Amino acid sequence: MNEDVQANPGYAAGQMSKAFVTALTHESEETRRLAEKRLERWRSVLSGMADGSLSIGSRTPVEGLPAWVTPEVVRGGFATGTAAASGPPLPHEQDTARRVGIAGDRRSLFLHYLTAEGIDELHALLDSGEYEVALPEEGALLTVAWLLRAGDRAGALEILDAIGPFADRLRFAPRPGTPLGDASLVHRETVGQVRKRIEGKPTNKAVAAMNEALVVWNPFADEVLEHWLETVHEGRVFAVLPKGWGERGAELLARYRRLARTHTLCGKHRNPKENLAILRMSLESLFEGRGVPRLLQHAVDSMVARRGVPGSAEHTALRERQAADGARPAHHTLAQIVLARLADVPQDSGVPSIDPFVAPVTEDETRRTGVEAGTALPEGLCEIVKNALHAPVPALIERGIVPSAEVLADLTPQLVAATTARAYPDPALRRLMAAQYTAFRNRRTLLLLNLESQVRMEELPWVRAVQRYRRTDGTGQREARAVLVQLGELALQGFPGTVLPNPLLSELSALTKRAGLQVPFVEELAADIFMGTFSTKYLRAAQLAADVLEGTLYERYYGIDYAAVRTMDDGGRTSDAFDELCRARAGDLAGRSWVAANGKVIEQAQILTSHNLAALVHPIGVSPSPGWDDLARRAFAVTCRLVEQVHGNPRPLGTVKDAAYAWRQAVFFLALCGLKEQVSVIAWMQDELDRRPPRTTARLDPVLAGLRHVLTGGSLDDGTAPGARRFTGWAPSGHWLLKTR
Repeated sequence: MNEDVQANPGYAAGQMSKAFVTALTHESEETRRLAEKRLERWRSVLSGMADGSLSIGSRTPVEGLPAWVTPEVVRGGFATGTAAASGPPLPHEQDTARRVGIAGDRRSLFLHYLTAEGIDELHALLDSGEYEVALPEEGALLTVAWLLRAGDRAGALEILDAIGPFADRLRFAPRPGTPLGDASLVHRETVGQVRKRIEGKPTNKAVAAMNEALVVWNPFADEVLEHWLETVHEGRVFAVLPKGWGERGAELLARYRRLARTHTLCGKHRNPKENLAILRMSLESLFEGRGVPRLLQHAVDSMVARRGVPGSAEHTALRERQAADGARPAHHTLAQIVLARLADVPQDSGVPSIDPFVAPVTEDETRRTGVEAGTALPEGLCEIVKNALHAPVPALIERGIVPSAEVLADLTPQLVAATTARAYPDPALRRLMAAQYTAFRNRRTLLLLNLESQVRMEELPWVRAVQRYRRTDGTGQREARAVLVQLGELALQGFPGTVLPNPLLSELSALTKRAGLQVPFVEELAADIFMGTFSTKYLRAAQLAADVLEGTLYERYYGIDYAAVRTMDDGGRTSDAFDELCRARAGDLAGRSWVAANGKVIEQAQILTSHNLAALVHPIGVSPSPGWDDLARRAFAVTCRLVEQVHGNPRPLGTVKDAAYAWRQAVFFLALCGLKEQVSVIAWMQDELDRRPPRTTARLDPVLAGLRHVLTGGSLDDGTAPGARRFTGWAPSGHWLLKTR
């Protein structure tokens, strides 16, 4: 392993260039403003890398800051050199300084909280729970206050010794907030976040223009048409016009000018090729003595042929429907009604039911807005509000509020925080540690090289100081095990064709420690920064997979010798034997793109370890209620859907890899079924595939043929099944699936 590998500054330069272009050219002022902030952060990254104050790839990337300080991190895991808890005092800090009559700088605030008055304030917050810990550092002084109340002066001093040198720069006190509620209930977005999304939704100009056409310009065009129908006959205007015809025509032209000044969204009436414009310009031409254009009769005839004569039953019915459509309240108006409803509930949490916020317009709202009572809200608006629903995770998955494993991973810290904190008997400390856990899990991960590991929560000085106050009677382990099983089953049942994302693995790993289990979860590695070697936990994960998969369809399909894997030894931080096995299974990599070559090696490690699926089965013990055969069917359906997306895709390789991963999950689930179920599921897979588009069938037929060949005792490595394929995602020389027509 090369210990001197450094992060490439070219990535940071590329990101800075993108931010620069966006800041200069984007049509949205808000987007330009955010891009300018990104530009400044990336400029800091490059500057720090150049002068040596930043060590990108290290777990302590910022010179002078210990690992426990939360760094500001931008895309790709690059630290900017700024601590997340630094910066000018926030409004609540300024309010505190004014209230107690001290200077508003950080050190003065820090020292205030160490006075008798300040400690009393912290004790009151501990008891009420009316605080928020947005960054891990913001829980430090609360922990000091709890230790002092518990009589542990030495523990409090231990924390102060660690954080004191940074008191002039970092926030160590909490923010105002609301007490935590039922830990079994979670929400995807707070009410405040939902309101911000609704407020930021742009007005649909196309819909507004269409409504203007339906309500304003269509009725006006009918009037002008009726006016011409009084006189136009076979392309000629009567020499003697009906009485008052000219005066009525002049009034129509005057009204047109008024309408055009007021209603500017729809521009079709100005197009000289449109019928209304032809009718209007014909009036102007006639009054100016230039005669009637030849297009007039064509315009009149086409309008009558298309919609009927104004006033006829056919024409009247059409215009009534269009008027009703155009008279519907604009999305913006209905959005304002929803915003008013949401304004009356706490903004920093979810809601137990969304029904009051998405109900039809009430009589009281009609009096205030003019929108007709009973008007239903647009579906898109209701979908946004749904994200604030505060409910159990299974209910959120069922309602589509949690649409992916990645979103599930975002919600998991809310559950794991409470489970982790239950080990603390004291209610105030339990509440504080739950908030602390959530804040810590919101830290953005760093780009790490040379097999370095992310900072652990136990490394925070204030968390380490209260570890001895944890309960050790086994209750916490049982609770953690129960939540661990629940999350594993939710992930598999909700998203059977998706690998467990790294953030979710972090939560599962934390739970396994609380449950007293030793489970080597393995993260998905990035091919462009792969160091060419795996830490020993990958070997341990493969050996654990052998306990579940040796002798199964999975082992035979992927050509694995799990008996040999069991006998491998690790060499400390890495295992040369495991590294060599992965490279050997990846095949000849000479002359290939180094990123693609890395990808092939990484994928073989994923196959050998089952990418954490075996760990969920044993020792964790998940057992999805639909059954493994159901999960195999659904994972195969995901495979088919992804392969369908390959056709016409300008960048298909990512989709091919995702399809191969979904297929691997299907094979794993199938391997846990009995032989009779396996035969039944594979037959179902073929029937399902035959219903797909021909291109999808052609691409996946060899894959199913390979699985059937292995099920009947064959091998995919001896050349006895020339039409069969083993489906993997990485192919440096061009994937065979893309060559299939």
